[in-house]
Amino acid sequence: MNIIKSLEWRYATKKFDESKFLSETQVHILKEAFNLTATSYGLQPVKMVVLHDKNIQQQLVEHSWNQQQIVQASHVLVLCIQDKMTDTDVEAYFSLIKKIRNTPDEILNPFKSYLKDDISNKTEDQLVPWMKNQAYIALGNLMTVAAIEHIDACPMEGFNPEKYDEILDLKQYNLKSALVLPVGFRAEDDYMKDLKKVRKKTQDVIIEIN
Repeated sequence: MNIIKSLEWRYATKKFDESKFLSETQVHILKEAFNLTATSYGLQPVKMVVLHDKNIQQQLVEHSWNQQQIVQASHVLVLCIQDKMTDTDVEAYFSLIKKIRNTPDEILNPFKSYLKDDISNKTEDQLVPWMKNQAYIALGNLMTVAAIEHIDACPMEGFNPEKYDEILDLKQYNLKSALVLPVGFRAEDDYMKDLKKVRKKTQDVIIEIN
């Protein structure tokens, strides 16, 4: 039940305390949580930029619908998708499997061939939404871990990805920004801080089939 209490404590923070910063340990936990997030096929077509630079954060505010949490936050996590997905990514994934698990090629090759065909036959219009779905999975995981660690966060879709890509120079990493998660600690005068959480009754959103 401690996890449930943490999720009850969590809310989309509207104002961060600019004098408080995450510790290195807390940042490390969020990085590891991101890396351990489940992704389709295990391919991890997502990466995360950890931004801790007030000058850059300030530049991003106007491209985030002027949401001040971007500059107030201790860190800003930018979840990114790859610019493109190719056979090379699939080959690298299976090389990693072989290195870590020492799995024989005769076991890996059929699934590898299937994935290479599947990726190569998909258009960009099909791959981009698929990769963004993986970013949403990572976002949910990060928010839960942050709540458990009593780190405040505010998930954001409201930003200009092209401007983020430009300011953060994501092109050099072959990445595109997909989602933003400012993290830090709630301000004492955040008007949302003590409001009751508004949710439907659990029985109204759960359907049990026995």
